[in-house]
Amino acid sequence: MIILHFKKKESEIRSQQQQLVDSLFRILGSNQSLSVCVEDVRSLPDGKTEVVIYILERSATGLSKRIPASQLFTHLSQYQMKNQLGQLGVVEMVPKLAVSGAQLDAYLNNSPLGYDPRLWRQARLDNPDPDSLIPVPMVGFHTLKSRLENQEQQTKQQQARLDLIGKDIETLQHNQDTIHAKIAEYKRRHQELSHRVLQVMVRQEVQRKLGIAIQIEEEQLHTNLETVQAELNAPAQMKGRLNEMMSQVRLHSHVGGRRGDEQYQISPELQQEIRQHLKQQQEGLSHLINTIKDDVEDLKLIDTGLEEASLVR
Repeated sequence: MIILHFKKKESEIRSQQQQLVDSLFRILGSNQSLSVCVEDVRSLPDGKTEVVIYILERSATGLSKRIPASQLFTHLSQYQMKNQLGQLGVVEMVPKLAVSGAQLDAYLNNSPLGYDPRLWRQARLDNPDPDSLIPVPMVGFHTLKSRLENQEQQTKQQQARLDLIGKDIETLQHNQDTIHAKIAEYKRRHQELSHRVLQVMVRQEVQRKLGIAIQIEEEQLHTNLETVQAELNAPAQMKGRLNEMMSQVRLHSHVGGRRGDEQYQISPELQQEIRQHLKQQQEGLSHLINTIKDDVEDLKLIDTGLEEASLVR
């Protein structure tokens, strides 16, 4: 692969990427067996942009292979080619070559000229990832400034990527909340349908039992249902507790309205937790009241059916 540095901004390069590929194709002689491929485009300091390219060559058999970076770099380094690249805005061209093990050992074992061998040896020991990184000497303020600018640029790019990931996470969380709301709605509808099915089954059973004497099991069921209804309507049981809870809610609402002028300091997080808790309590009470009402209607319907069956008998 070949690294090209353009004296242009990244947005300009990306908007004209296809024109850039066509221009490089013409510089290579418009050979139909060659294809220019862009591997990466990233921004650099001082308004520059780095573009990594490679060339694919298709043989007569249809197979494709990459042209070696050294061969491509030598071809593009010719005077005429270099001038044409300069007209495109290229200010620097570097081949991206793999380093052999012998070359790497020679580089690491011999300190650069003018560099203390002890510092070079310490730099090798301090390398956090020897398999991917190598020490590079920093000579002069210009090199140090360039390194800092590159680090700042890389930090900005990583932060921009993190921002995009954060937006994706927010979108996924919103979708998850929507799915949870739909699941809750489907559960509620399923419960409503279950009650409706139960009502249909009760009516069907009443119609089926018309003209048939009441059996012992039905008498026992009728007695049990009356007992359950009596327990629900008892002052100290479910209905009484619900009425007491509703009275307490109204009382707290009334007291809260009277004390509206007093100043309290509650954190937003605690306020949100209180709202969520009260909302859940209100939903639970509403659901429980609806369930009790539906059960009472079912009991009345069963009771009516049993009475009609008794009259027929």
